[in-house]
Amino acid sequence: MNLAYLPSPSQGVWHLGPLPIRAYALCILAGIFTAVWLAGRRWEAKGGRRDDIADIAIWAVPFGIAGGRLYHVITDPELYFTAGKQPIHALFIWDGGLGIPGAVALGAVGAWLGCRRRGIKLSDFADAVAPGLVLAQAIGRWGNYFNQELYGSPTHLPWALQIDPAHRPADMATVGLYHPTFLYESLWDLGVMALLLWLDARHHQRMRRGRLFACYVLAYTTGRAWIEALRIDHANHFLGLRLNDYVSLALFTGALMYLIATRRPRQGDDGPYLSGKDGQAEEALTSVGANDAVSREPV
Repeated sequence: MNLAYLPSPSQGVWHLGPLPIRAYALCILAGIFTAVWLAGRRWEAKGGRRDDIADIAIWAVPFGIAGGRLYHVITDPELYFTAGKQPIHALFIWDGGLGIPGAVALGAVGAWLGCRRRGIKLSDFADAVAPGLVLAQAIGRWGNYFNQELYGSPTHLPWALQIDPAHRPADMATVGLYHPTFLYESLWDLGVMALLLWLDARHHQRMRRGRLFACYVLAYTTGRAWIEALRIDHANHFLGLRLNDYVSLALFTGALMYLIATRRPRQGDDGPYLSGKDGQAEEALTSVGANDAVSREPV
């Protein structure tokens, strides 16, 4: 008998009158606000204006939430569109089910729209936001803890997670302790964030043009591979692997190819990030250029 384990939360929803306050939603929101805060600080330190990030986030966040839900529903349609299921539940985001690959992919579309409005390169924005993005994932994973979902296979390790009977698999009703894969992924994400911050500090010139974001994809998908191997929640399988394994492999390969293709530094990679056509950084560069032009005029 295992006397040491992580208990599940006693509840994941609190009510203020008729209004439900869901821990899952609070974790997602906390992750978003933290990511915007960190990205804003990084953007400002690199020559941009902090409010650029908030403006772009207004576009990226709704697209990202929609993309995360679409990915989940498309990859697991039988949970909502088979006999006996209720399709309307596909809209119940608060019950869990936001796929990170879909959130990042469609969130990038929203970010591109926001970047166009600000006159900012999407690659520059991606590099600035990458550490904050993976930090948001680390925080958001705790929403799975409150929902008692996405846990791993049974285990008797001291850090095993106790799952209430109502949330256990039907064929494991008498098994109470499982791998806390939400915790594994959260800790992995924190490690990825630390790695990205270190890479950016030590190899700033080489981490431009979307290369830092590519490093995020490489590191995150590497961790996702071994975490997926532990999970026992519903997932479609092909040739013995979960669908998410193939998605991670494709993303890992794409990020690696991008890093190889952009391995040679370009002129200007060590310059400040521009902050739009009316941004301070661009004004400074224009001013410097004008002064240089005057100094070259014949006397």
